[in-house]
Amino acid sequence: MKFLKKLAERQTTFYTESAVTIVAFGDSVTQGCFECYADRNDGIHTEFDTKECYSRKFVQILQTLYPRAQINLINSGISGDSTKKAIERIDFDVLRYQPDLVICCFGLNDVTKGTPELDGYGERLGEIFKKIKATGAECIFMTPNMINSYSSRRFKNSDAFINLSERLAKLQNEGVMDAYMAKAKEVALANDVVVCDCYAKWKKMAENGVDTTELLANLLNHPIRDLHWLFAHSLVETVFEN
Repeated sequence: MKFLKKLAERQTTFYTESAVTIVAFGDSVTQGCFECYADRNDGIHTEFDTKECYSRKFVQILQTLYPRAQINLINSGISGDSTKKAIERIDFDVLRYQPDLVICCFGLNDVTKGTPELDGYGERLGEIFKKIKATGAECIFMTPNMINSYSSRRFKNSDAFINLSERLAKLQNEGVMDAYMAKAKEVALANDVVVCDCYAKWKKMAENGVDTTELLANLLNHPIRDLHWLFAHSLVETVFEN
């Protein structure tokens, strides 16, 4: 990727090469959302811990490899975001920073609309990819984690969590999430966008006996902090392999 060439150049030519800029563009996982809890009215709230999100870990690895290169990271993840909202904010939250690399990760909220919105999801992703590439920036689409595959017993005192977890588990177990990720990879390929397929790694873990629901901080869709390292290492592998 041209991104690596620019990192290498910045490593040695501080005054003639600009700093490298990365924008992480996505939803709650990108923003750094972890545990969720219910208030006295059974409303759902989220714990934010942005220092533990995958984009920071990704940059931490890159800075180990290129210690003299200046890397600017912009976290443009927003909890609850979808491709529909992403199109509305891409100019302000992504493109105005003139990034060298955009890590795009959407699907966890889009999937809640079910199969009727599958084609719309693909069309909107395509529009996002085109907007990013038109600026000359490189783009990686990182597929997200699996959502929960069952409703945890820890939700027994919250109707809101029980209802949401059951709805998400159905989307995961009936193949709707799989269909969304297949669509995303199809659209990325059509737009010459590199894919970092973390979803496939989560599926492989599930196939080999790992309880992936227990790897979710909120037992719904936010990976635990340690699993953000999986995203970060996968991104590093992706940039070096492409």
